[in-house]
Amino acid sequence: MFIKKLFFLSFALLFCINMVAQTGSIKGRVYNEINNESIPFANIILEGTQIGATSDENGNYQLDEIQPGTYNLICSFVGFTTVYVYEIIVGSTATTEIDIALTEESALLDQVVIQTNRIEKSQVSPLSKQTIGATEIYRNPGSNRDISKVIQILPGVATTVSFRNDIIVRGGAPNENRFYLDGIEIPNINHFATQGSSGGPVGMINVNFIRDVDFYSGAFPANRGNTMSSVMEFQQITGNREKFGGSFMVGSSDIGLTLNGPTGENSSFILSARRSYLQFLFQALKLPFLPTYNDFQYKHFFELDEKNQLTLVGLGAIDDFELNEDVNDGETDQETIDRNNYILGNLPVNSQWNYAIGANWKHFSKNSFQNVVISRNHLNNKAVKYRDNIEIPEELLYDYSSEEIENKLRVESTKRKNGWNWNIGAGFQHVVYKNSTFNKKAINGEVQIIDFDSEFSMQKYELFTQISKAFFSERLSLSFGIRTDANSYSDEMSNFLDQLSPRFSASYQITEKFAASFNLGRYYQLPAYTVMGYRDNDGNLVNKENGITYIQSDHFVGGVEYNPTKYSKITVEGFYKKYDNYPFLTNDSISLANLGGDFGVIGNEPAIPTSVGRSYGIEFFLQQKLSSSVYGLISYTFVRSEFEDKNGDYVASSWDNRHVLNVTAGKKLRKNWELGAKFRFLGGSPYTPYDIEQSSRKEIWDVTQRGINDWDLLNTERNGNSHGLDLRVDKRWYFKKWALNAYLDIQNIYNFKTETQPFLDVVRDENGDPIEDPADPERYLVREIENTTGTVLPSIGIMIEF
Repeated sequence: MFIKKLFFLSFALLFCINMVAQTGSIKGRVYNEINNESIPFANIILEGTQIGATSDENGNYQLDEIQPGTYNLICSFVGFTTVYVYEIIVGSTATTEIDIALTEESALLDQVVIQTNRIEKSQVSPLSKQTIGATEIYRNPGSNRDISKVIQILPGVATTVSFRNDIIVRGGAPNENRFYLDGIEIPNINHFATQGSSGGPVGMINVNFIRDVDFYSGAFPANRGNTMSSVMEFQQITGNREKFGGSFMVGSSDIGLTLNGPTGENSSFILSARRSYLQFLFQALKLPFLPTYNDFQYKHFFELDEKNQLTLVGLGAIDDFELNEDVNDGETDQETIDRNNYILGNLPVNSQWNYAIGANWKHFSKNSFQNVVISRNHLNNKAVKYRDNIEIPEELLYDYSSEEIENKLRVESTKRKNGWNWNIGAGFQHVVYKNSTFNKKAINGEVQIIDFDSEFSMQKYELFTQISKAFFSERLSLSFGIRTDANSYSDEMSNFLDQLSPRFSASYQITEKFAASFNLGRYYQLPAYTVMGYRDNDGNLVNKENGITYIQSDHFVGGVEYNPTKYSKITVEGFYKKYDNYPFLTNDSISLANLGGDFGVIGNEPAIPTSVGRSYGIEFFLQQKLSSSVYGLISYTFVRSEFEDKNGDYVASSWDNRHVLNVTAGKKLRKNWELGAKFRFLGGSPYTPYDIEQSSRKEIWDVTQRGINDWDLLNTERNGNSHGLDLRVDKRWYFKKWALNAYLDIQNIYNFKTETQPFLDVVRDENGDPIEDPADPERYLVREIENTTGTVLPSIGIMIEF
């Protein structure tokens, strides 16, 4: 109690500090995005101020004497499209560096070019794309600076109601998303990731690195493959090229240090490390599990010369998950004791580490630039579970160890000439997968032991090209791309012609502020390595023999966009997604598309490529970027997601939330105060009820320790609707050589609790042992334990910049 009082007293004292008046600067370089040539005499204006500059003969500019705060910057030059750089954070400790890439206008100067105020739109992906800036990430209420939670405010995005960061886009499973960091693929962005999926409870990416994020929920560029629901492109800042600096962050769950600075005349680095202390908080709160996570992030940028740049990146994590077996000491509430015992009896002890490292070399030519990207990522995942947590060989229920290793090379060229934009490239990957599994489990009413070791390697290949152009004085934009993938795993996936993936987009600017767009595309995704590497006890690659192949998804998207001002937009989009060749798990007769929202491993079992599904819906999105002191965002999605059951009938998938609503608003106040609020509503997701007859059998319960689902009633029940209100307060102080940022973030302020599928547990005696059913000695007595999620969750954070 004393520590808690001291913590809040310290925070209150910080709010009483008087700000010392300081000023900051912005500097950078204006250049042609295609050939990197400097653009002299470009006009740079800090909107809302009298501060402006003109770039010199080398394209360099500098703006000084700026009061610390958030600003929008406008850069223009004849023959190039005007660029708006939104919400630049200017501090007092270091110069803010903003390099500005300008795009040549495709129309000739003597033509009439339609001028628009719309927020920048891509020719390749004219719809289903949103961009989030660093400031929007920092201030988002309820996200606690976690990018995975920020993404959830966008249209088409839902999540699970439990303590996880699963991203469910337009009714697709969490494993259908792909992530790129400065053009380098990162397989996972969350701690404690579910192998075979992509979610986890805490984000790995340090938001201090992020400049902005491009989020695609459709109309994927051809150079981004192996996805069916979304692509996320994270663009990172570069380190300070003038002096060393950094930041120290203390939050409610972790502590972190970020350093950056020059490493030579034309190079700089940024490096961070973070460690959680959640295990101490969870122990104090008497929770039955104790998670610990560590992560590391790195970027090194080299300006080799005017025509060559090199970027090195790295991201890694070390995660451990232990059981708090003393959780019931001193506990008197029987319901709490029962819930703790159930969780202790189910959760395995888990340890996981992963990393991704890569290099992106960029070479500029006269009318084009080329990228050569090499990278390596490695996941190591282990879990073990003993019956009643008695660690002797006879009680072993589950012992799992797996590794996924990918070595990648991608080469591509982007050319722009006479208004045509052309991207072409190829890629190669070498993959190694290892799996050692021991698992006692119930399959079709019988206890079976799964015991195998698996290892395979394969090569993956990709070819892609995309071309786009604007016509009729830039009113009409067309884009066509095609991609194909293949690999050496099996004959079913080795033919490039079987995975041809075309996509076509068109957009027409009807008026200065109103546009209509559509996209058609076919996309392929490789099944999870857990599916491909599964073996039976005789060592056979079962799913290879079953003909497992690429999953196919066809997208049809259409929408309109209205831009009242250059800071705002309103969009409406309708979408239809059709799935084919999804893995169908034969043990339980369900589609793999229904799994991925829980901890552990999915797909490590027999499957056949016969599952089909669909999702469809409509999205509404209203966005007001910060122009003076107010910002806001409203997104609403109606979505239906369905897959065929074992009888061939369409039933709701696990991601059929139907209604998703997010309302975010904020206001910047005087003296660097800022207030924000977010309301969220999520329709209840379906779940499958328990098979009580099977679950209560002694031999079944002794190995499963949990209820078995009745797959004949697949997703016939629903969790309760979920909603909550998050509030956030930020305050900044600027001093001569350092700055201080403090925030208070309260999630679910009115403490709404969502009713979810109850736990099924056995009735226990005073010693915690299961009680036999008096009517049937072959069974235990069972009962359901209420399972609700949601609580008031305050977070406090302090960041010192130096």
